[in-house]
Amino acid sequence: MSDARLSVFKTYKLFVGGKFPRSESGRVYEVTDSKGNWLANAPLSSRKDARDAVVAARKAVGGWSGATAYNRGQVLYRVAEMLEGRRDQFVAEVADAEGLSKAKAAAQVDAAIDRWVWYAGWTDKIGQITGGTNPVAGPFFNVSSTEPTGVVAVLAPQESSFLGLVSVIAPAIATGNTVVVVASEKAPLPALSLGEVLATSDVPGGVVNVLSGRTAEMAPSLAAHQDVNAIDLAGADAELAKELEIAAADNLKRVLRPQPVDWAATPGTERMTAFLETRTVWHPTGSLGAGGSSY
Repeated sequence: MSDARLSVFKTYKLFVGGKFPRSESGRVYEVTDSKGNWLANAPLSSRKDARDAVVAARKAVGGWSGATAYNRGQVLYRVAEMLEGRRDQFVAEVADAEGLSKAKAAAQVDAAIDRWVWYAGWTDKIGQITGGTNPVAGPFFNVSSTEPTGVVAVLAPQESSFLGLVSVIAPAIATGNTVVVVASEKAPLPALSLGEVLATSDVPGGVVNVLSGRTAEMAPSLAAHQDVNAIDLAGADAELAKELEIAAADNLKRVLRPQPVDWAATPGTERMTAFLETRTVWHPTGSLGAGGSSY
């Protein structure tokens, strides 16, 4: 009796609405490592897949944005816990995707896990630096507070398949938005595996939706979609970014333009505040005492 056994190859699927569909078109494309060796067949998403992902993201907005900031922080920390448990898998995928040594890939994965923890800590603090009471002349309270923009389309960085990916997803959902992510075109496998982690963590279905395929095919549909409120162009080249900015203007989407980023550097708050809206409320307080003093 032979001890030889067949290899069990991993089937990568999209992550939409908390489920794992194949592309509705049935298409796939070959993903190779940095040396051109075949790694897997990834789903080649269509514009229909992108629209389905937007529908899922929109359905999830109410529950996710309505959750307490503290609860969102707990959920993000749980993602970090789950990633830590599957660290070796992600190290292997990042090493293959980016042509890195195991040690350098491990450093990238560790940084990505730490970044989830970092953003988990910000969920109930970002409001303290983006809102507050405003001084006014008169018997009024004037208070500004922030709230999420809504559905954010994210074009993940092309070169940083995991750390860059986490660095654009985590800040958007930390502040209560839901996202539709187009993974790195040439290195989508870490992103598709992240979907498996999110599905088994406490992130509600539809909060993060992950698509793989041709960025230039799906991005115009997302930029023009009337139910997408904002778009992060991190993974778009200059020509595509210009086209998408024009399409996004139709419904006044917030646009975060592509710019050189050191994904390994400590992130600031820009990617959180980019997808927040400020609401200011005036409230009369009345006057106290004959002298007209107010509080």
